[in-house]
Amino acid sequence: MDASPNGSAQIHILFTGYVRSAGDSEAVASTVAFIRDADVLAVIDPGMVPTQRSILDPLHDAGSDPEMVTDVILSHHHPDHTMNAGLFPKARVHDVWAIYQGDRWRSRPAEGFALSPSIRLIQTPGHTAADITTLVSTPDGITAFTHLWWSADGPEEDPLATDPAALQAGRRRVLSVATLIVPAHGAPFRP
Repeated sequence: MDASPNGSAQIHILFTGYVRSAGDSEAVASTVAFIRDADVLAVIDPGMVPTQRSILDPLHDAGSDPEMVTDVILSHHHPDHTMNAGLFPKARVHDVWAIYQGDRWRSRPAEGFALSPSIRLIQTPGHTAADITTLVSTPDGITAFTHLWWSADGPEEDPLATDPAALQAGRRRVLSVATLIVPAHGAPFRP
């Protein structure tokens, strides 16, 4: 099983992302989340948002500040998901390959890596070859933070996917355990 049900983590959505046309360009923002589980205070995908206050003010409202954040999780390495990772100076940064902190690079596969008893990473390539999903177990079930979906409204097929077959396999895997999906650019939804 990818995650244990009935965990102890608490979830706060700091910013609900989007992708929309804005004149001659697109406005893109990632969904940014804050997870609290015992001593772990993690931020997921602190990427592009209108201003840094869009992350920092809700983080403060959730009872934390950038200095307290212990971990930052990057679903993949596109700037719309990584742009504000530097806001959290003491955090370990997690991606598909490693954990980074200060001048330390500790290689490890993301698959099955547990940040806490209720926070686990799994590899879910498809959008890129280096995508991960964060599975968070709460008293209400398992929530998946992922780029396997952009939003509840689609697109059904990811137009930027590097491996559509792997993306579909990842969706099936996540749907087999998750009771709530937090997509990369939208509000949480129930599958």
